[in-house]
Parts: sequence; structure tokens; C-alpha cells
Amino acid sequence: MSKIVIIGAGAMGSAFALPCIDNNHDVSIVGTHLENEFIDNLKANDNIHPGLNVKVNKKIKIYKLENLTKLLDTNTDLIVLGISSKGIKWVSDQLSKIYKDKEIPNLLMLTKGLSIHNNNYELLVDKLKRLLADNGIKKTNISAVGGPCLAAGLANKVHSSVVVANEDIKTAKEIADMLNTSYYHTSFSNDLNGVEVSAAIKNIFSMAVGAAKGLCSENISDDVREKNYLNTSSALIKQSIHEMEVFVEHLKGKRETVKGLAGLGDLYVSSGGGRNARMGSYIGKGLTFSEAKKTKMEKVTVEGADLAIEIAKKVNEDFDKKKLPLMLAMINAIVEDKKLELNWEAFR
Repeated sequence: MSKIVIIGAGAMGSAFALPCIDNNHDVSIVGTHLENEFIDNLKANDNIHPGLNVKVNKKIKIYKLENLTKLLDTNTDLIVLGISSKGIKWVSDQLSKIYKDKEIPNLLMLTKGLSIHNNNYELLVDKLKRLLADNGIKKTNISAVGGPCLAAGLANKVHSSVVVANEDIKTAKEIADMLNTSYYHTSFSNDLNGVEVSAAIKNIFSMAVGAAKGLCSENISDDVREKNYLNTSSALIKQSIHEMEVFVEHLKGKRETVKGLAGLGDLYVSSGGGRNARMGSYIGKGLTFSEAKKTKMEKVTVEGADLAIEIAKKVNEDFDKKKLPLMLAMINAIVEDKKLELNWEAFR
């Protein structure tokens, strides 16, 4: 049995606790500074998680942030980060206070994303490592999870497959073995770059695939469009995988990783109706990003759009429209707030 502390009481952090507890680990969830009221409401409602619509197993201990230091002061085997990409700086500060003069346990990131630092792409794993090092914690061992695993599905113990990535394959396998259950199927990889980049940029391509229904033809009825847009969707998925391979290789990952769980698998589940695909559907119908955000998804976080805005300048510097016609069309439609137009002749 291992001691696992999950930081973040949101949907994925809470769902991830299930395979941990089903492996007989000692599991605690600690909310962020923004989740105190949420935790009060959760406990008052018999542990029913509103984001998952399931009851959180009472064996999973749930605490407010004020308990974090006490929990991590004892022997912790794995710290799981279930916070948003915007919370990386915050969580690095919290961990730095606790482990300033101590060895930090293994870290596992559920968070997916990519950022720009000093005009270079930076994986969230590398961002966390850099921030911890800036605070005096030089030695870290950080893994990441990728793959097609929606929180609600995991919370209901639907068969789900993921890949645990670490530059050290031994660590990746050890963590994968810790988590594997009859419904949460874990594999492992040492291609940390490939897994992390695929998991991040698939959100941009999910928007593109989500636009298929609106883009499939200009001259058909809505009824015909509804029945036949999958031709277009399939073509966009094929192009997405090709461009993901190009981009992943550019960031020192392996092309073959894109055809695995973190790439093709995650793109499939994300383009099937998640927030990114939903935004893409509005853009495909002819709305600009700002129109869709304001009128359809004002209070909804769209990770693909946030990432597009973050990396737009760098991607346009590094690639031309012949290399990444779909990715650049999607990114530039968002940052320039214009209608999406695709150059089908540039697709491969």
C-alpha cells in the first residue's frame, strides 16, 4: 500500500482517486485555495460530487488546503496534481514551502498543456520542474498521464486506457503498476515529450474536428448535413494526426506516440463532444471565436482556445501553412477572431 495525495478536488482529481483506492492505497484529496466552499458542500451532500454526479467513496479522505502541510509532512509516496494549467505556479509555491529542505516525493501530473517561456515551447512538466528549481528544489521526478480518459467515465468505472510517461521507464512502469485496475488500464512510456505534447495539442485539433458538421458542405440542408458530415470529420482526423506527428517530432517527441493513447486515442474522445469540440462546432457554423465564447460558452474554459492563444506567435514563426495547414488555420481563426477557412488542397 502506498500513500497518495491528490491536490485538486475537481472532476479529474476526484475520479482519479477511484483506481487508487481500488488498489488499496491510502488516498487523500486536498482542495485548492479556491475549493473550500466546494468541499463543504460536497461533504454536506453525502459526498456527491456535482461535477461527476457520483458519490465519492468514503474511504477517500477529502481535506481543505489548510491540511496540506500536515498530510505531506508524513511519508508520502506519490503526489498527484489535479489542478488546472493556470495553477502550476500556485502548486509549485505550495510544494516549495513544504519541501524546501526535504526530498520531494514522486510527482504525477494529470494536467495537460503547453506554454511559451523565453520564446520556446515549454511542457507543463518542464515548467513545474523549472519553478521548483527556482525555489531551491533541484531534484524532482515528474511523470504525466495521457490518453482518452474523461473524468465522468472514470468515475463510473468505465473501461479506460491511459499511458504513464516518464523519462525513466522504470518509474513510469512502477506508477502504472500502482494504478492498474480491472477498468483503469495503464501502460507506460519513456516518451514524456511525445505524450505531453500530444495531450496538449489534441485540444486544438479537437476544435477543428468539431467544426466538421459546419464545414462539410455549403449547399446541403441541415438534415443531410447531420447524416453525412462524418466524411468530413474523418478527413480532418486524418490530417490532425499527420500534423500532430510533425509538431510532436519538432518538440523532440516520437511520431509513433501520436498514433497511441495520448494522441489518436485522446483526439477521438475529445472530438466526440467535449468543450473543445463544442467550440469547434460553433466556429464551423461560421461564428468567430469571440462570438461563440460570448453567446454560447461564456463561462466555459476551452483549453484548445487558451493553448492556441498561448502558442500562436511561436507556431507561426516555426511553421508555414504548407506544413501545418489545419493547425494554423484553427489557431489564426481564434487569435485573429475571424471565420475559419480551410485550404483543403494543402492537406496531406
